[in-house]
Amino acid sequence: MAEQREFFFRRLHSLLGVVPIGIFLVQHLFINHLAVYGEEVFNTAAGIMHELPFVLLLETLVIYLPILFHAILGVYIVFTSRYSTRRYGFFRNWMFALQRVTGIILVIFIAWHVFETRVQLALGNVDINYSLMEGILSSTPMFWFYVVGVLSAVFHFANGLWSFMVTWGITQTPKSQRISTYVCLIVFLAVGYLGIRSLLAFAYGV
Repeated sequence: MAEQREFFFRRLHSLLGVVPIGIFLVQHLFINHLAVYGEEVFNTAAGIMHELPFVLLLETLVIYLPILFHAILGVYIVFTSRYSTRRYGFFRNWMFALQRVTGIILVIFIAWHVFETRVQLALGNVDINYSLMEGILSSTPMFWFYVVGVLSAVFHFANGLWSFMVTWGITQTPKSQRISTYVCLIVFLAVGYLGIRSLLAFAYGV
């Protein structure tokens, strides 16, 4: 029974990493990327997202609770996983290890990002707009903290997508797994570009 429960939770953990968390990540970075086109464009898009009906309920059910579950189980996996170069091979073992390292980074980064944005909004201290992110990223240490956080998030999603396809039986052969490695690399580069480009727009107006 315990093994079946752990199997179910790990499958759910893998699924939530792609749907809805991965989808939210891509959507979030896409909205942020609109900062490239100017303050007004970004503020309009952010305002539309903020004014969606039942936005707090949607955020809680679709974003916060899945991320919380994924983070708690992820930390458990980090401290109970065994690393095996014989089983995974050199490259995949490094990807396995980096998945765990970026997961821990993301626990810290997401907690801080939520505190700086959503918590401060709830307290009435800030508005979620271009000026808020511009102010946060005007600090050089904070800019690089966000670079590390965004790249960790994108890597965690892209590499987790590879694991998801293996876990759910989508890629079962060595050839299909090799192809999915290249697909996930493209995902990492494309989504990573959106994230870093938006940070540069907020911080330096470029």
